[in-house]
Amino acid sequence: MITKLLKEVGRGKRGARDLTYDEAYQAAEWIMNREATPAQIGAFFMAERIKMESVEEMEAFVAVCRNHAYRSPVQQGIDCAGPYDGRKKTFFATFPAAFVLAAAGLPVTLHGTASLPPKWGATLQDLLLEAGIDAAGLSREHITQAASLTGILFVPAEQWCPPLKALRPLREELGMRTVLNTAEKLVDYACSPFLVYGVYHNTVFERMSKLLLHLDYSKALIVQGCEGSEDLFIERPTRTYLVENGEAHLHVIDPETYGLDTPVPDVEWTAAGQLQAAEAVLQGGAHLAFFNQVLLNSAVRLQLAGRCESVEEGLYICKSILDNGAAWDLYKSWKNAMKSNKNSESAEAVTFK
Repeated sequence: MITKLLKEVGRGKRGARDLTYDEAYQAAEWIMNREATPAQIGAFFMAERIKMESVEEMEAFVAVCRNHAYRSPVQQGIDCAGPYDGRKKTFFATFPAAFVLAAAGLPVTLHGTASLPPKWGATLQDLLLEAGIDAAGLSREHITQAASLTGILFVPAEQWCPPLKALRPLREELGMRTVLNTAEKLVDYACSPFLVYGVYHNTVFERMSKLLLHLDYSKALIVQGCEGSEDLFIERPTRTYLVENGEAHLHVIDPETYGLDTPVPDVEWTAAGQLQAAEAVLQGGAHLAFFNQVLLNSAVRLQLAGRCESVEEGLYICKSILDNGAAWDLYKSWKNAMKSNKNSESAEAVTFK
């Protein structure tokens, strides 16, 4: 079975070869179905990490993850794809930004799991637990109903793509990045036309842009953001790649251009602290650095999805939404819907544009 392919990818840095798409697809099926042994799976992941995954190999793993996942076009919006190993040193701007975007009429899909290696940071799922929401324990119907009310879809990835849950113990034992760290962020649970995707190193820009050109997005932004996330920095420029119309172009986004550059306080982040800061932004009372970071990320994503003509226009829209309380109201409605046992009856509905 997978032994033959292991010999091809495990010959060392010089002797190993990239698998064809079909070979990688077969390897991914054996791994996701656990037809390969834990030792074989671990060896494959390590060999790929040493060799570095090719575009075809990553695409095959994305395809297999998608085949094993529950995916439905429940809302046509933007997918915010950050690392599942969470945050330790930076603010989770993508979380409050989601409610700003949804209040502006752009549906948002967020997804994640409990923390994973290599970072073991606070994750979106941890934030929701702090808010009293056990997303992993909710049915798909419950979650999608909350999304239909508010435009915010949060997917507990290991429940919607069960092989990821089955492979967690092995990934925890390995304690390092594998090809799944890339593939799991691209399952695209809501079949979103727009994507913002975080990477840690600029050395992967070219491979990731080629990969995204092979997938089903109308437009995507690859961001070398905070801790490898999709969040733009607010204290310095951020390198991004814009992928559209069969091409990818480097685009540096500088907060100083928009008068938003702000020194960031040194914070040892916990899930509770992340939630507190996110809620403060949505209520207009956060540290200026975090407020501005949410503004910038929201405006750039609004423009990416074609909901405004420029980042400047997006900033005007998003600041108005934060100032008038629309994002905070939407957050409260979504939280109520996620926590409700009968969200269709008892959730405080906010009309989604």
